[in-house]
Amino acid sequence: MQSAVYAAVGQLVGSGQRDTMTIPEVADLAGVNPSSIYRRWGSIETLLGEVAVAALTQGEALPDTGVLDRDLDEWSRIIAADIGRPKRRAYLRAMVFARNDVVEECPCWEIRREQAEEMIRRAVGRGDSAPSVRQVLDHVIAPLYHHAVFGLALDDSYAERLVADVMSMTTSR
Repeated sequence: MQSAVYAAVGQLVGSGQRDTMTIPEVADLAGVNPSSIYRRWGSIETLLGEVAVAALTQGEALPDTGVLDRDLDEWSRIIAADIGRPKRRAYLRAMVFARNDVVEECPCWEIRREQAEEMIRRAVGRGDSAPSVRQVLDHVIAPLYHHAVFGLALDDSYAERLVADVMSMTTSR
């Protein structure tokens, strides 16, 4: 059921119905009972958020080149290329649209935090200097997502500049 519902949401978002879709529309397109969707997700906002997180974070292998700045360069280019695609931008905007209030946590952000922690943990384990996880999130990931949400250019050069900036904040551990 989950994959059919995700595909239906993707189809509706892709056809420009992100702001107007309803659970009954998703259910009809997915071939499931609306009550199943209500029971599992509760609201269209929760469903949109979950689908957006899945779409924005799945299928990415975490780089491991043996050098942190190369790992971050590769990671940031992968993210920029992914969230810069029109369908991914639509999912990201849907996730943002689904938020009415300040939230305690954002699954997409938590996944990025865990990925940054892993790369920094490996770097520190090799004895390398590394920026903090917070610096990577605030100075690499947040600007990438900001550019995606607002339709600004996302390319390798921009992603690499962000990494160079955050690497200049490196402290010895």
